[in-house]
Amino acid sequence: MNIGICGGTFDPFHRGHLDPILAVRSLMRWDRVIFIPAFVQPFKADRVTASPFHRFAMTVLATEGHPGLEASSRELERGAISYTVDTLEAMRSELPDATLDWIIGDDNLHRLPAWKSIDRIFELANFIVLTRLDAEEDASNALPETLRGRVVAPAARPPNGAIAFAGNATIRVSSTEVRRRIREGEPIDDLVPPPVSRYIHHYELYRKGPS
Repeated sequence: MNIGICGGTFDPFHRGHLDPILAVRSLMRWDRVIFIPAFVQPFKADRVTASPFHRFAMTVLATEGHPGLEASSRELERGAISYTVDTLEAMRSELPDATLDWIIGDDNLHRLPAWKSIDRIFELANFIVLTRLDAEEDASNALPETLRGRVVAPAARPPNGAIAFAGNATIRVSSTEVRRRIREGEPIDDLVPPPVSRYIHHYELYRKGPS
């Protein structure tokens, strides 16, 4: 079984989280894709604005209606800083024979050496890299030299230890832009799934507070 895992704050969940994964799901041969909202992301410890409850609810709403896609509350239930290695350790014990693919954006490639227990992460899973930078840029240039030997084609990836680039079309949307539009009273229906838009408006999220 091949499982894609996408972690993040999802503050809020938007089309940039969902559409690229739907576009490359067949290429990656994912049987399941699990979205895991972080309780606190290590690199965004002071930037979360919506509560864990709201962020999880939006993730559930966004994935409903897409068979094989699901939301998990495991990092919210664990609390504290959400380290990828801890989540993967737990998932590997539950799914010892699965191929686990941790999904990241190419804007995070330069940070990989700073991830907690990065060597252990490669023992547990692969990294699948979604395109978020400008299409004319070569995303692999952002990958630290020490990790470039791990790059393989998506179809050739092993159960763990590799980095594969998805090559998806860029979706130009960010959570920061969604929150800005809400604060300024602009429409967001083109940026987030319809159920998420309705949820945000119903609970009046992001109308005030930090960007």
